[in-house]
Amino acid sequence: MSAQPSPGSSGKFLTKLTVIATLGGLLFGYDTGVISGALLYMKDDLALSAFGEATVVSALLFPGAAFGALFGGRVADRIGRKNALLVCAGLFLVGALGCALAPNVQIMVAARIILGLGVGAAAVTCPLYLAEMAPAERRGRMVTINELMIVTGQMLAFATNALLDHLIQDPHVWRTMLAVASIPAVALFLGMLALPDSPRWYALKGRLQETRKVLALSRNPEDADNEYAIVVEHTSHMRKSHALKTAGTPFTVIRDVPWIRRVVLIGCGLAIVQQATGINTVNYYAPTILEQSGLGVSAALVATIAVGVTSVVTTIIGIILLGFIGRRTMLLIGFAGVAASQALLAAAFLLPENTTRSYVILACMVLFVGFVQMFIGTCVWLLLSEIFPLSVRGFAMGIAVFVLWCTNAVISFLFPLLNNALGSTGTFALFVVVNIASFVFVHRVVPETKGTSLEQLEERLEAIGTPNSLERTAV
Repeated sequence: MSAQPSPGSSGKFLTKLTVIATLGGLLFGYDTGVISGALLYMKDDLALSAFGEATVVSALLFPGAAFGALFGGRVADRIGRKNALLVCAGLFLVGALGCALAPNVQIMVAARIILGLGVGAAAVTCPLYLAEMAPAERRGRMVTINELMIVTGQMLAFATNALLDHLIQDPHVWRTMLAVASIPAVALFLGMLALPDSPRWYALKGRLQETRKVLALSRNPEDADNEYAIVVEHTSHMRKSHALKTAGTPFTVIRDVPWIRRVVLIGCGLAIVQQATGINTVNYYAPTILEQSGLGVSAALVATIAVGVTSVVTTIIGIILLGFIGRRTMLLIGFAGVAASQALLAAAFLLPENTTRSYVILACMVLFVGFVQMFIGTCVWLLLSEIFPLSVRGFAMGIAVFVLWCTNAVISFLFPLLNNALGSTGTFALFVVVNIASFVFVHRVVPETKGTSLEQLEERLEAIGTPNSLERTAV
């Protein structure tokens, strides 16, 4: 056996791996956030109607990200987490350049769909890869760094939009805004070439020698040996279990094994409630909302940076809190806070129209974003990377993220239409009701996963037969 690394070198390896892999999250964030500023110029340059504007925004989400997630999870199971991320990097590059060079709305929509395929696949593969690479005690922090990179990407998009708007006095500035995303796409591709695949995927494919080698890179010798034994034993058990004696495809496993089917349904529910917070109405339409509230275009772009900074700061706080608070408790606090802040936001739109009103609306948006990112955004992506069994992990997470992006697309498409029909007060009041329902869902069915290895969690879920028994289990 080759010499084992010191704890310091294994820590450096995990840090390097996290930074490189989460460039997918950075691209995810930038490409979903940049459209908010680009729209202010693009709608005139490409002569977008209200319907065309909604189509350009939602094309990245559906069909792009939705089907990217659905097929990306399956691709990650087939060719590995590493190779799937290399494919994502290629899609990000082609999509970014296509958006920047689009001569008309049809090409723009096509390029946004390609970009969406990369966003959706990365949304599945990045947290999956990190969860499978991480030691149990570091899993929460490593996976949620991806969420930090997502909101950092959104903040960079908002800041880049404002900076380019200031530096480039040109109605075509939106093309530069969109082209910037090609830089981290190249960095992700080159970085992933130097990294191995996850030890769990190697074990699933029967490549146990490579499983041991990767664990040796990322653990101290004793921990690597112990975890290798657990992974081998679990994989052997899984291959003999009834789950793999079905027709053999991930779909039939989910269809025929009740406890796995229930876990997948809970994952889909988590995906829906995360998007039903309405967070992406702020990510995509914040400058438009603020402009309509009375601020000028440039002032709205600058004010939106506050939303991006809030996302980053509160995500960092959320990552720290995950070391002390259970996933389920975090979600309950988050949904209560989101409902309260959206009630304040709905009321703020009733104030007399002036500059003060605009900044009260901005403050309510910042409070709302803070609760989502601190307590909900970090937890949902972490839970989706944890709860699914290894035999169908990529495919099941792909289904959940497909549902997530479909929900995102529906809300993003309907928001401007609802806003026109109900007004801002009515629209955000509707979100209050939805988030109260989400609180009830989490309270009733979401399991606690903190502090257990992926193998232990899977075996507990299988042994108990239903996640309901885990609802109040604090580990």
